[in-house]
Order: sequence, then structure tokens, then C-alpha cells
Amino acid sequence: MVSTGMDEMRCYAGQPAPVIAMDGPAGSGKSTAARRVAAELGLRYLDTGAMYRALTWWLLCRSVDLSDTAAVLARISEPRICVGTDPAAPQVTVDGQDVAAVIRTREVSNSVSAVAAIPEVRRMLIGMQRGIIAAAVAAGVGIVAEGRDIGTVVAPDAVVKVFLTASENVRAERRTADLTADQAATVDTTRREQAARDRRDAAQMVMADDAVEIDTSGLPPDDVVRRVVEIARARQVVPHG
Repeated sequence: MVSTGMDEMRCYAGQPAPVIAMDGPAGSGKSTAARRVAAELGLRYLDTGAMYRALTWWLLCRSVDLSDTAAVLARISEPRICVGTDPAAPQVTVDGQDVAAVIRTREVSNSVSAVAAIPEVRRMLIGMQRGIIAAAVAAGVGIVAEGRDIGTVVAPDAVVKVFLTASENVRAERRTADLTADQAATVDTTRREQAARDRRDAAQMVMADDAVEIDTSGLPPDDVVRRVVEIARARQVVPHG
């Protein structure tokens, strides 16, 4: 399994390349915000959740019993998962196949927690994620990484940490709106599935002590992006616009 992300963005000459960690539950708006923050600040972008989703999708396609840890571990080294780090076009492929859309299905969403909870899976993917982040820093570019444990586990030394939250209803409404016609669900159904996933992910989703919490419930995406950019600029880790 290989993951790379070497897209060339703007370099931060004369100062350390920043790492911005953005965590939060599904539906909090972190994916949209993280991509837009990365684009505005000239940073690379890493969606760590897409890596767990891609692996889960691959296992489901091969009818691997996700409740059988041994069966999962016997296969995890087989797929070649690649993620692009250009915020304008964050590609996700498995064995060369574009899976950006299929990994967002309800089936994958409701199954990914079982895979992500396996310690050996986490160690493998976290190692890959740290490699991508290190490459961005070494290139003098910097990166915005989003997920559930970026600020606490993947990149605990990130210079900016943000934890996005939103009310259960708002999160459910957003997730439902993102679903395509062939996987449609009511807001109530999405809310129930979301609550179950929150419980399963609770051990991984912990806000870092030094993170800034932003409730996005009543905020349009532009305001969320502006707040994160302001935090980064206030800490002088990126140039002022």
C-alpha cells in the first residue's frame, strides 16, 4: 500500500512550513473548510478519513467480514491507496481506480468505524499520513490535514489546531444533503446512523487541549474559513494577506 501527495503549491520561504490540524465529527464542515483554507493559504491538503474509507471500500468489495479482525488484517497490505494533496482536486485512488465518489456511500460511512478501530490499521495509516505531512513540510509548502485525531495523534506538534463542531441536527441535515439519489436517506435516518458512528469513533475523536473549538452550526462556510485563516495569521505561521 502506497500513498503519496507531492503536488506543488506555494512555498513559505523564510519561515517554517505550517501544519494546520482540523478535527471534528462528520457533518461539522471540516472537509469543505480544510480544502478552502489550504487553497487560500497555498498549502497542501490531506483528507485522512478518505484513507480509512478507501480501505473499507476495498474490503467490502471483497466481502471481507469487517467484524473479523484477523480477516481484515490478512488483507490490509494488498490495496494500493493513493491520495492527492492538491486542495483544488484532492484525488483518491485504489489500485489506480478513482474512488472519490464511491467511498462516500452510506454503506462505507456505516462500516468505516469498524476498520478504523483496529489498532494495526491505525498504525499503518497514521504512518502513511505522517509521511505525507513530513513531505509537505520538507518541501517548504506546509499542509492542512483533516480528520478525527490529527491534533492529538497524527500531528500533535501542529502549530494550529482547530476542532469543528455542530449540532446533531445541523450535522444530519448536511450529511443528508450530500447523499446522492441512489443512497437517499431521511434526516432522521442520517441522525441515527450519525449517532451510532459518533459512539464508535469516540475513542479517536478527542479535542486537543490546545485546539480552538469552532461551532459551525450557524456559520456559512466563508465565515468558518475566515476564522481559521485568522487564527493561522494571528499566530504568525502564514503570511498576512
